[in-house]
Amino acid sequence: MSAPITLAVDAAADGTPLDRFWSRVVGAGRANEGLRADWQRQLRTARQECGFDYVRFHGLFHDDMFVYTERENGTPVYNFQYVDALFDALLDAGVRPFVEFGFSPRAMARETETVFWWGAHGAPPTDLARWGALIDRTVRHWVARYGIDEVSRWYFEVWNEANLWGFFHGTRSEYFEIYRVTATAVKAVDPRLRVGGPATSNFVPDERFGGENEDVDKRIVAGRDDIDTLDWRPVWVEAFLDFCRRENLPVDFVSTHPYPTDWALDEHGQGEKLTRGKDATPKDLALLREIVAAGPYPDAEIHLTEWNSSSSPRDFTHDTLPAAAYVVRSVLHSIGTVDSLAYWTFTDVFEEGGAGDGMFHGGFGMITLQGVPKPAFHAYRMLAALGDTLLERTEDAVATREAATGRITALVHHYPAEEPLSVPASFDDRSVADATQAKGEPRDLTLTVRGLASGARFSVEVLDGAHGDALSAWRAMGAPAEPTRAETEELARLARATDRWSVVADRDGVLRLERTLAPWSLLLLRQL
Repeated sequence: MSAPITLAVDAAADGTPLDRFWSRVVGAGRANEGLRADWQRQLRTARQECGFDYVRFHGLFHDDMFVYTERENGTPVYNFQYVDALFDALLDAGVRPFVEFGFSPRAMARETETVFWWGAHGAPPTDLARWGALIDRTVRHWVARYGIDEVSRWYFEVWNEANLWGFFHGTRSEYFEIYRVTATAVKAVDPRLRVGGPATSNFVPDERFGGENEDVDKRIVAGRDDIDTLDWRPVWVEAFLDFCRRENLPVDFVSTHPYPTDWALDEHGQGEKLTRGKDATPKDLALLREIVAAGPYPDAEIHLTEWNSSSSPRDFTHDTLPAAAYVVRSVLHSIGTVDSLAYWTFTDVFEEGGAGDGMFHGGFGMITLQGVPKPAFHAYRMLAALGDTLLERTEDAVATREAATGRITALVHHYPAEEPLSVPASFDDRSVADATQAKGEPRDLTLTVRGLASGARFSVEVLDGAHGDALSAWRAMGAPAEPTRAETEELARLARATDRWSVVADRDGVLRLERTLAPWSLLLLRQL
């Protein structure tokens, strides 16, 4: 048996404000997928149960949204009907868009179909004046349709991971010019609108992105035993902030993507696809906060607009319990650092590499294409239960109070010491994912809450391999490759069948809870 987990809480303690940064933004694949009924249904579920405020996706200006085309004589044609349908659906669901301006429309792209199954045009626009006019026309349309009070609550991010060749067949300087044109156009509509960047890919320990294009010769060779002793830093952030300062450009927020790996979109076949230590995300977020605070825009918000245990949509780890424990551990160890950490993504309705070839194919989503919640969904659902006042935080647990009601909530995670890394990726098959979930020993939990009313009632909920783990339930069903409708409905029921019971404080107002937790499990204690 591993060392016990102990959490002692004083319900009457003053506490400190807790910013619920983890539920501010969540990711999705591309705009056109958001026109699907299943995508919209799952977004409503994610909003209602996980509390997400914003959703971000690629492809706003892609061909399948028809926003920008040109007549034979080159006259621009603007068409916002598809975008209107999508944004109306977002707002109706209680979610706002975290707008990503990209990629180039086909009629404007210097190169076409550079990345993804759906052929994103990851290249600079051939005419920055027309790009600026597109931004102006689009934003003015939104203001006219939804009103400036609403649109001023949105965020406008310029491009996606322009440091990677697939996403941007251009140079760093060309991206900076696109930012200049875009930010200027947005602010010209109304200075209250919020714009930022550079939306670059995961942190690196070398100078591969120190110039105009990625220089693979400057990459530190992966496979080192001391990977976590290297100096991992965000890509382009300092250069971007310095450029904006020199050019007197607005930066309302800084964005980048802190995947805890030595690879992002590896176009060169040279990466070994290693996973960094389990503290990589908290360390990266703390460093980013330091960089922004010491830079020319110290008041800029910080939004990590993509994040997951890996940047692969075919990583079987995404379907597992360790993914959920990793989310909770990383979030709770990153409190107080940033304004959002956007899980990529809420749904497996996601087609960057085409459709997944089965229900559990290692997709990014916290919900399968068929609507079955994975463990990561429970992680965010449990995080959503936390209050707005932080009372206690340990290595393995957190306790909060809700200011409006005084109710106490605690969340405990068992991330076993036997896994020192952020959850390792599992490609090709589930062997690595299975080996990871098999690691670790049970731990005894002792949770005490004092200062309660006599008889105060609490619900307890546990997610583990026998309760609420959709993948384990699917395997117990015989791992049907093509589940019937009845089997899918049963899987959805089992995926929500976490272990639940209630407990009561004693006559002295003390609640004592003892439980042995299996590795990778989560426990939520919530006052009723």
